[in-house]
Amino acid sequence: MEITSQADPSRKKRRLLLIFNCIILGIGNCGGPLITRLYFLDGGKSVWFSSWMETGGWPMNLIPLLLTYIQRRRSEGSNAKLLFITPRIFMKAAIIGVLTGVDDYVYAYGLSKLPVSTTVLLIATQLAFTAGFARLLVNQKFTAASVNAIVLLTIGAGCLAIGASGDRPPGETEKEYILGFVLTLTAACLYGFVLPWIELTYRTAKQAITYTLVLEMQLVMCFFSTSFCSFGLLVSKDFKTIPDEAKAFSMGVGKYIAVCIGSAVLWQLFFMGVVGVSCFGSSLMSGIIISALTPVTEVLGVLFYHEKFRGEKALSLVLALWGFVSYFYGEMQTSKESKDHEESQDLNPSQTLPI
Repeated sequence: MEITSQADPSRKKRRLLLIFNCIILGIGNCGGPLITRLYFLDGGKSVWFSSWMETGGWPMNLIPLLLTYIQRRRSEGSNAKLLFITPRIFMKAAIIGVLTGVDDYVYAYGLSKLPVSTTVLLIATQLAFTAGFARLLVNQKFTAASVNAIVLLTIGAGCLAIGASGDRPPGETEKEYILGFVLTLTAACLYGFVLPWIELTYRTAKQAITYTLVLEMQLVMCFFSTSFCSFGLLVSKDFKTIPDEAKAFSMGVGKYIAVCIGSAVLWQLFFMGVVGVSCFGSSLMSGIIISALTPVTEVLGVLFYHEKFRGEKALSLVLALWGFVSYFYGEMQTSKESKDHEESQDLNPSQTLPI
């Protein structure tokens, strides 16, 4: 997806921004599930508060927005624009934000019932949903490699379902585990829809897409997502239990606060990375990175929380990696063919190549 920016940055600058957003997406994608699971393992019980923390770090976006505005003021003086977001984009970002809030709650509930290693393998199926919705919303072309990846990820999720009973954490009923399993898949489907919708918003913006606008959209989306979760906290009255929950936290009140802050920061890095990669790359690239980091989070969950690594998980992991490699290879081939085609069209037929 080619998006022009206000200053028409060079390919190098665009590539650097893409790499930067890939890095923060990777940090948030690996760290977010681990610290959220830590919250539940050491005494945290509120699913609404956990989902609130996933986007509660939205004020972090104000820091880069302030810095970019100061830079514009220095270069443009009083003519510098304060905001780039239009009412039309604001409304779309707000709706996406509410849907993200729903996804946050569903995901947090699933993670409260499932081991991290199982959760990340189920979330890896998001690539299949992203590919499907990207086809519908932004006319993303399917290749044999992408279809192969979708099939492999679906089979991988099925393998986990077969061994579900042996992976159930102690003290959890089979009904709770199955519900967590289904809701985690639902979260993958929901966010697989959100990613292409973000890309569609960029494509139909009818204005230059600057990194400032990307940050403004991110701020709006996370604000409305947090508002949705705040409403859930109020209705469920979970906010009243937070002080008692902090006192009962097995690691102590100080560590409880640190876990909450760390969760907000890591998940905000994740969401900032997602919108950045969707802007400077594509929504499918975001899905690919999330799926590609599955083995990293899987291994970290086994190392830190001593989770079981049974045969069906190993098979699911292999299928996830196979699907990712297949998809990535197919995308590379498609990109190469497209580039060769463009170069052949740009070449003047009357030109002769030196011998």
